[in-house]
Amino acid sequence: MKIVIVGAGKVGSALTQQLSAEKHKVTVIEQNPQIVENIINIHDVMSVCGNGAAYLVQKEADVPHADLLIATTSSDEINILACLVAKKLGVQHTIARIRNPEYEKQLRFMRGDLGLSMAINPEKVAAREIARVLRFPNAMKLEPFSKGRLELVEYRVAEHTSLDGARLSDLYRNVRARVLICAVARKEETIIPSGDFVLRAGDKIYLTAAPAELELFFRHLGVFKRRVSSVMIVGASKMGYYLAAQLLEMGMSVKIIDRDEERCVHFGELLPKALVIVGDGTDSELLQEEGVSQTDAFVAITGMDEANILMAMNAARQAGDCKVVAKINRKALVDLVASEEMIDSVVSASSVTTELIIQYVRTMQNASGSKVKTLHRLVDGRVEAVEFGVTADSPLIGVPLRDLPIKDNVLIAGIVRPSGQLIVPSGENAISLGDDVIVVTTDSTLQDIRGILR
Repeated sequence: MKIVIVGAGKVGSALTQQLSAEKHKVTVIEQNPQIVENIINIHDVMSVCGNGAAYLVQKEADVPHADLLIATTSSDEINILACLVAKKLGVQHTIARIRNPEYEKQLRFMRGDLGLSMAINPEKVAAREIARVLRFPNAMKLEPFSKGRLELVEYRVAEHTSLDGARLSDLYRNVRARVLICAVARKEETIIPSGDFVLRAGDKIYLTAAPAELELFFRHLGVFKRRVSSVMIVGASKMGYYLAAQLLEMGMSVKIIDRDEERCVHFGELLPKALVIVGDGTDSELLQEEGVSQTDAFVAITGMDEANILMAMNAARQAGDCKVVAKINRKALVDLVASEEMIDSVVSASSVTTELIIQYVRTMQNASGSKVKTLHRLVDGRVEAVEFGVTADSPLIGVPLRDLPIKDNVLIAGIVRPSGQLIVPSGENAISLGDDVIVVTTDSTLQDIRGILR
């Protein structure tokens, strides 16, 4: 497909890298000439220097012949206008990154009258990801499939626990819960494991199961953590607002800390059920006074990655069993935190936004075949978990899984029937029409379920 990306910030750059790797014809529009030069040197893409909302600049980028325009600049207004101009030039599909809560209320109008195919609010989707982890605090990350009927959990194996040294075949035999460990990250190595695989302390494992089965699994291991009931949030940001609103709706008690008095007053008006405090979240004494040692979860989501890391580490030290989450956008810092096992869970608004857009692109490509319903990228993008809807023309229908010539490093991690029945697959199971099939693979370009076959 021919895709035009307006804006080459964190999201735009990540999309450029992924979409060009998937052999799309990508053109980037960016106002900063230095960024334009860097993109041309690094990626096999076209680039135009200029305002992506300007008619003449879009004409120069050959937008009239594009299949999709994605606007990811830091300005909501430019993103909306860029999509509107592209629509007038004949582009069928347009995606805009829109962060302002006031505009969010108008999204239904925007999609219809302005022709937006998709509008993404990075802060809102990141807040939703944090809320999922707080609902199931054993998880470093939790990704839903098939409308939440199946969940994929990221979990780190600790030393001297029953998972350390466990062979997967023995684990499945001894644990009554129906779970499947579908990927393992061990240092720089990524493995789609067989039954003979032996887990080690420090491994990051990815499990799929129904929510109730996941709880049974962790209870059997003796490490189950109950759902969070009290949360301390540092950062009265847009993400902080969306997160606090979700947590209050889930019945949790919420305490918000921020240095800016004006923002705190505004939050107090927007969220009357939350306790809002003016203060410095990096101050250990303040956190102790406000009861961080008694809270179930601590979330650092200020605009400074380094501050979020320090606050999260400090909270983890003060409150032993507290679930700690930090917002980190810079990839180098995400990698550092992951390698040193500093923080329970890390969320990146740009990464979540990129996933959703890649999912939409894959769906566009398969409009007449099996459709990509959900896509999550794992292990720093080295593994993907993709949910496909099975259509009538699929060659996989009715064939037992053991008889399918499935490629190496591909695992069918779950099947959800149209009735809602969840199947953790074995060799005897077969895929049926209308199923949702979750595939875990190291192939980061899988676009159709047929692609799992040799």
